[in-house]
Amino acid sequence: MAPKHDGFRDFVLDQLSGLRGLTSRAMFGGYGLYQGDRFFGIIHKGRLYFKVTPKTISLYKDRGMKPFTPTSTQTLKNYYEVQVDILEAPDDLLAWASLASKI
Repeated sequence: MAPKHDGFRDFVLDQLSGLRGLTSRAMFGGYGLYQGDRFFGIIHKGRLYFKVTPKTISLYKDRGMKPFTPTSTQTLKNYYEVQVDILEAPDDLLAWASLASKI
């Protein structure tokens, strides 16, 4: 079966094309992002989320971004949404992805 086309996923992967070893896999009704064997991001319902730590979470919270909530009863507080202005700036997005993938 041919993979389902997802324009947002394609856009994110294009923006992150400078990240060596980047792959995506279908999961969660969306896609998981990996650098090598490190799972660092989630694409779900037209939104991008990166893994955070106590040191990096303020980058997201200071911009008013929320954690990944795949259902009304489930919240993954170690993945936060990436703001649109970062998503649309390939160099900034690559820097944020690099932080997330090293966690």
